Amino acid sequence: MLTVEKIGGTSMSQFQDVLQNIITGKRAPEQMYNRIFVVSAYNNVTNWLLEHKKTGEPGVYSKFLNSEDYPQALDELCGKLIQINESLVNIGLNLNEANQFITNRINQAKAMLESLRKVLASGYVNAKDIHLAAREILASIGEAHSAWNSVNIIQNNGINALFIDLCGFDDNEALTIDQRITKAFSGIDFSEVICVATGYTKGTEGIMRAFDRGYSEVTFSKIAVDVEADEAVIHKEYHLSSADPNIVGVENCVPVGLTNYIIADQLADIGMEAIHPKAAKPLELAGINIRIKNTFEPEHEGTLISKDYKSPDTRIEIVSGSKQMIAVEVHDPLMVNEVGYDARIMSYFQKYNVSYVLKSTNANSITMVIWENKNAEKLIEELKKVFYQVNAVPVAIVCAMGSNISGPGFLYRATKALYENNINIECYGQSLMQVNLQFVIRREHYEAAIKALNGALCQNP
Repeated sequence: MLTVEKIGGTSMSQFQDVLQNIITGKRAPEQMYNRIFVVSAYNNVTNWLLEHKKTGEPGVYSKFLNSEDYPQALDELCGKLIQINESLVNIGLNLNEANQFITNRINQAKAMLESLRKVLASGYVNAKDIHLAAREILASIGEAHSAWNSVNIIQNNGINALFIDLCGFDDNEALTIDQRITKAFSGIDFSEVICVATGYTKGTEGIMRAFDRGYSEVTFSKIAVDVEADEAVIHKEYHLSSADPNIVGVENCVPVGLTNYIIADQLADIGMEAIHPKAAKPLELAGINIRIKNTFEPEHEGTLISKDYKSPDTRIEIVSGSKQMIAVEVHDPLMVNEVGYDARIMSYFQKYNVSYVLKSTNANSITMVIWENKNAEKLIEELKKVFYQVNAVPVAIVCAMGSNISGPGFLYRATKALYENNINIECYGQSLMQVNLQFVIRREHYEAAIKALNGALCQNP
């Protein structure tokens, strides 16, 4: 059985557990191989390189954008990465070799960025393309660092391992992402070696152009499809659970166990990081199941996401949501029975590259719930100029999802739980497929709503 397995940044930062629980575990020597690992950068490294994913705090990338001293910032970053190396010596990392690798890689990045800076200064090229190239060069450093270290540690623990560097720093071949992956893995006997690949892949189309910070999952997905893996495994610090353990407490949530790609899509739509939607779709089409496992509970089977699974019993599998939403309501007395009115609204959504998570209508108003970002601000500004009345308010969305929730009573129990916690429903949505109950609420009620729905629908089904 050939598996492709992704290890996230939080787990990578506890690599002693990864080594003990995932790499070696209780495996016999003959069970050690037929595994390809795709690794993220250590926790916070990509934040230092680009910007903090949640707070937006600028990293080295902003130094390059603003023509500031990015070489000095990279030197400071190198010092932090060497500190990470020092913390891994006790589990087998060769410190001198590791420090030499990352120092050389950062020097290569400096040279590339300086070349880009000179080209940009000429004024003959599109600045956006140069900035994207710089962003990719910087992002790749984190994955190269963690992947190289992982291979060195695995080898020094007596296991045959191979570093698959998809960053393309040492070649100038104009390969697409798929071509680079195919070339890198061709001719390898997976039964004889563990492969560890960088989560970043260099390609002519630019992996971050479409996926930005979700690029490591896309690499993971493309590798699994390319090598025709039997299963794609994602190792995370928590199980895919009935609710966020950081909100409800680990003791109040349970692993989902089994679900399907439809639910994975619902999760992706609200930003829950089970797997990037553009990474999940190729796996689904290739008939490859995804298994999400807890790094720190290696004996647990985790949650299997498959194409055709449907729970034999009606049940809510997951309660999740997001606070980073805006509800945009377009009201017009002339909307009644006017065919195509919403198409006019959607043309502006397309113009600003904004998609909606929920859409609800009545006779003379249409409400759409969208992600809060700069594009949303521009969209709302123009909508207010064009339409009769536009109202935009910050909101949260909470969802109760399951592969089989078509039975009566779920909506009643959910609304009752919210009512009992004095939480008003500002807007609501559910499709005929009946896999997702969506409730729009005030942001300050988000955590309370998650707890209430998890308690009523998952803990006491």
